[in-house]
Amino acid sequence: MGVEVVTSRANARVKQLRAAFAGQARLASGLIAIEGEHLLEEAVRSSQALKTVFVSERREVPEFVSGGVEVVRLANDVFQSCVETQTPQGIAALLVPPVGTVDAMLRGVPLILIAVGLQDPGNLGTLVRSAEAFGATGVMTTPGTVSVWNQKAMRASAGSVFRVPVASADAAAMEVLEQQGVRLLASLKDDATAVEDISLTGPVAILIGNEGAGLSPDWVRMADEKVTIPCPGWVESLNAAVAGSLLLYEASRQRRRGVQR
Repeated sequence: MGVEVVTSRANARVKQLRAAFAGQARLASGLIAIEGEHLLEEAVRSSQALKTVFVSERREVPEFVSGGVEVVRLANDVFQSCVETQTPQGIAALLVPPVGTVDAMLRGVPLILIAVGLQDPGNLGTLVRSAEAFGATGVMTTPGTVSVWNQKAMRASAGSVFRVPVASADAAAMEVLEQQGVRLLASLKDDATAVEDISLTGPVAILIGNEGAGLSPDWVRMADEKVTIPCPGWVESLNAAVAGSLLLYEASRQRRRGVQR
């Protein structure tokens, strides 16, 4: 094909890609890695600038990759050594991760989801996707929550992670929410008000707890109100991603209809 193929796993670009996939920000120069044509296309569609695109030796470069982007062609075994998937599509990229801010989430009538100690990257990615689907203004994550740039989280978000502001729910950020009059709603499985009996039309932030332990007493005490999703079936509790998605849907439904309680 007339293009040099990198065959060494010790190549500097290869090591940077491997470090990015491993979440080693310092070795990856602060860049994140994404894999698969769909995720790359979503990044480009979301105006994210690809720094370097990596393709396996017989893979064509997709048309959506602009001509000014550096393209590195890797031998198949070298590409496989970098990525996490068992059957890679043969295309990956490095890019600067977008930085979300709390201020960006306060536009209009804020609807924010706060992930508190979530450990399953699939759950977090699904919640980011639901946040975009139901018009949330942002997602916040507490220390101890899995990174939104985890490979499984990004895949589960299906590209929403490039468009929904994601920021840390540290003490300063929580103080900003309080100053701006954003109500905190703690999602619990019982001893709480049914979601249909709570107004979600004003500025609200919904707290979703850890998959096993739920919300800690400290977070529950911080909340202005406790909310639950009534479940007539014989289940102990809902999956964190399902619960958060249902609460975001209810907020979206009320806001569309102008429900007041």
